Amino acid sequence: MSLPVYATPLQRAWYYGFRVICGLIFFFLIAPILVIIPLSFNAQDFFTFTKEMLNFDPAGYSLKHYEDFFTNSDWQIAVRNSFKIAPAATFLSVAFGTLAAIGLSQPHVPFRRAIMAILISPMIVPLIISAAGMYFFYSRIGLQGQYIGVVLAHAALGIPFVIITVTATLVGFDKSLVRASANLGAGPMTTFFKIQMPLILPGVVSGGLFAFITSFDEVVVVLFVGSASQKTLPWQMFTGLREQISPTILAVATILVVISIALLTTVELLRRRSERLRGVTPS
Repeated sequence: MSLPVYATPLQRAWYYGFRVICGLIFFFLIAPILVIIPLSFNAQDFFTFTKEMLNFDPAGYSLKHYEDFFTNSDWQIAVRNSFKIAPAATFLSVAFGTLAAIGLSQPHVPFRRAIMAILISPMIVPLIISAAGMYFFYSRIGLQGQYIGVVLAHAALGIPFVIITVTATLVGFDKSLVRASANLGAGPMTTFFKIQMPLILPGVVSGGLFAFITSFDEVVVVLFVGSASQKTLPWQMFTGLREQISPTILAVATILVVISIALLTTVELLRRRSERLRGVTPS
């Protein structure tokens, strides 16, 4: 949107000043990522830019940190553990979160607001408190240090994201379609998979992606409820920062940034598809 020709000098100053402020905030948020990416190609084992890098000398750049990531057994075990835990946690988050969102969207459900507040509380409560509570609870029931315990913990953290995205999708859902399906003789399961699920699928997938990112990037809870055999990629990065200060962490961080950008792009494409299905023009 451009300024109208009749805008006052004060309005013009605010128009351009507001954009400068937004640009500075954006730079403040994106600068750490922009610094990490070139540092991951450092030919030296430093966390700072070398003279060769600043002079754009090819000798100052190398892929050795990426090579270390793909060949080091500790990093590869951590990657395998992350890809064992995150998909399972995402599946549980999507299943339970979608059912909860559909149930809470019904007006006849009592105490809907209280139930919603409880279900999304893992997103609000400080993570260290949730991790400590899970640790003591799992210790009592024998899930401490078990694979299933870590999966359930990450699923609990991902469910709020699924509930929020699916609930937002259900706001524009035409409930008369469900009633028409029932009048034509379709059962609840047929109605859900044939009518309701295709329309809310963008919200379900978006919630699943956020749940996957939450599980894949989470480190605090897995430190409390996991064991050495469940060491995930963020856990390995935390260990690398605390014990050996390996520059390979920069290469891993860059790979995670690329994965996050790809997932967020997918979420945006799904949002636009959802708007088209509901007859809304994407902005």
